[in-house]
Amino acid sequence: MSGTKVAIIGSGNIGTDLMIKVLRTSETLEVAALAGIDPGSDGLARARRLGVATTHEGVEGLVDLDGFADVEIVLDATSAKAHEHNAAVLAPYGKRLVDLTPAAIGPYVVPPVNLDDHLDEPDLNMVTCGGQATVPIVAAVSRVTPVRYAEIVASIASRSAGPGTRANIDEFTETTARALEVVGGAARGKAIIVLNPAEPPLIMRDTVYCVVGDCDEEAVRTSVEKMVAEVAAYVPGYRLKQRVQLRPVEPGDPLAALGDGPGRLVSVFLEVEGAAHYLPAYAGNLDIMTSAALRVAERLAAR
Repeated sequence: MSGTKVAIIGSGNIGTDLMIKVLRTSETLEVAALAGIDPGSDGLARARRLGVATTHEGVEGLVDLDGFADVEIVLDATSAKAHEHNAAVLAPYGKRLVDLTPAAIGPYVVPPVNLDDHLDEPDLNMVTCGGQATVPIVAAVSRVTPVRYAEIVASIASRSAGPGTRANIDEFTETTARALEVVGGAARGKAIIVLNPAEPPLIMRDTVYCVVGDCDEEAVRTSVEKMVAEVAAYVPGYRLKQRVQLRPVEPGDPLAALGDGPGRLVSVFLEVEGAAHYLPAYAGNLDIMTSAALRVAERLAAR
C-alpha cells in the first residue's frame, strides 16, 4: 500500500539524509521526488538509483514533474532565503510545507513540545538542529518553574556542516534564541553554534543553561529526563551525558544579573549521535533535524 506522497527540495546533506530516512523507516510516507539545483549532486544521483523522480531545476522543476499533483507534503531542506522563494512558488498549489531552514515563515515546531498546536498551519518551521536538541529541555524546565534566562551552545562537527548550514549561521543563532523563548518558555534566550574542526569528527554536543528561581530540584531533573526520553523515541541517539546539575546563583554572580536576582542554575549536557542513514554517526545535527521533520510529516499524514 502506497503512503502519503512527499517531495523534498534540496539535494544536499540534509535533503538526501531525509530522503533515505523516509525510504528506509517510514511506513506512512512515500518519496515522490527530490529536487535540487546541482545536476551533479550525489543526492540526485542517489535518488535516481533508488527510483525516485528527480529534477535539477529546483522548485520550478518540481512543479513541472509528472505526479506533482499527487504530492501532499513538501519538505524544504535548502536555505532560509531559498525557502522564501520556494514557499511563494508553491503557494498556489495548496501543499503542506515542512521547512527545515531557519526562514521561520510559519510557526516554530518542536515535536514533543508543540506539534499538536500547529497541525493546521500551511508552513511549519523546524527551527534549527540546535533548537530541536535544546528547546525541549528548556520547555521541560519551564513546566516546573519559570525560566528567567536560557542559553544554549550547540557544537557540531565541521565536516557535517554543509554550505546551507554555513550560509545560515546568523539565522541559526537568531531563530534558535527566539525559539527558546517562544516554544521553550524562557523569558530571554541566547544561542551559540560551534563548528568543531576536530579529527576524527566529534558527535553533536549540546549544553543547556537555564537560570531559574527557587525550585524543586528533583522535579526539574524528572521533567528533563522525561523529555529526553520523549525525544529519544524518534531520535535514538539523543541522550544525557550526565545527571542534570543544579547549583545556587548567589548575589554578585554574573548569572544573577541575567536571571534578575539569586536563584538556581540548571545545567544539562546532551549528545546526539546520528543514525548514519547517509552521513556517519557524528552528524547528529543532521539526524535530529531530519528525524524531527519526519515526525512532523508522518503526523500531518495521519491527520
